[in-house]
Amino acid sequence: MSTSLNPHVVTLGTAGGPRWWTGENAGRRSGIATAVVVGEAVYLVDAGTGVGRQLARAGLPISSLRGIFLTHLHSDHTIDLAGLAVFGLFTLAKDQQPIRILGPGNRGALPPASPRAVVPPSPVFPGLPTPGTAQMFHHLMQAYATDLNDRVIDALRPSPLDYFTAGDIVIPAEAGYHPNDNPTPAQMEPFEIYRDDLVTVTATLVQHPPIAPAFAFRFDTAEGSVTISGDTAPCENLVRLAQGTELLLHEAIDFDWVQRAYGDTASEEAQASIDHHRKSHTSPAQAVEIGHRAGARTLALHHLVPGTTPDEVWRSHGSSFRGTFLVPNDLEVIPFSSSGWTATGTSATGAETAVSR
Repeated sequence: MSTSLNPHVVTLGTAGGPRWWTGENAGRRSGIATAVVVGEAVYLVDAGTGVGRQLARAGLPISSLRGIFLTHLHSDHTIDLAGLAVFGLFTLAKDQQPIRILGPGNRGALPPASPRAVVPPSPVFPGLPTPGTAQMFHHLMQAYATDLNDRVIDALRPSPLDYFTAGDIVIPAEAGYHPNDNPTPAQMEPFEIYRDDLVTVTATLVQHPPIAPAFAFRFDTAEGSVTISGDTAPCENLVRLAQGTELLLHEAIDFDWVQRAYGDTASEEAQASIDHHRKSHTSPAQAVEIGHRAGARTLALHHLVPGTTPDEVWRSHGSSFRGTFLVPNDLEVIPFSSSGWTATGTSATGAETAVSR
């Protein structure tokens, strides 16, 4: 297990977006997932494509997981959640403590249709169109019931429901949250969602329309803190959550790519995609500004969209950040102890890696 630095994160996957990126640099970055490692305990934030394999490559066994925290329920953040439970089951001991899964609850209402829609689209599965984390996990396991029951009945294996418990994050009523009318309440105070002997996890609502709720998380330990933005446009709630954090992991999108990818067509579908990216994501320059305002010692860009953009595009913004600026690859180890660290990182597989400035 990777415990050479403590506490630290391992950037299991650093690409965002609900697709397998193609073209130059294809396959270099796995889907978004971050391991927060404190002592022998691991706290996983998001479960993008390939997360089980990346945990194995990092030397982080499923049995070390205490919790899985989902920032929001877009597929690129949850696509391999079922794999963690179904495949991970084979590595767990009988006395394994249940691994908690915490994420957004049922949205409660469909989002409004894009104003560019000529005819309002029909929702998928209208009987349950916006399941939350607990419902989603239940239905994922139900979908694998044939497999699971073969193994439970014939091979006497345990059920993943014995080892994984999924729950919805309860948003404080005083926040004034509403999925359509007020999805990102202004001046919202961060609130605690999890605590054990090693970490305290607080959350806030961030701006990622049309999905709601969408969270950012902060992990505080005795030695330092890390804040993970989730997907968001520039957001005051995130600045408040991240105040004084040692490490801020913030999403970033290449808006030049957005224009190249969609701007040459006049279709309403393409224009709706541009609208979505512009209102829901953050440029590297905006992430630098957020890092400054939060007083973060280190800013690392991740959830990179597209996952194939050359590193120099992201790194070109580093000189404007007053602290340490990183563009980590998959499986890099980034410490967040308040005692500080040198400008050389280590991969989770033990290789020394240069920090991106």
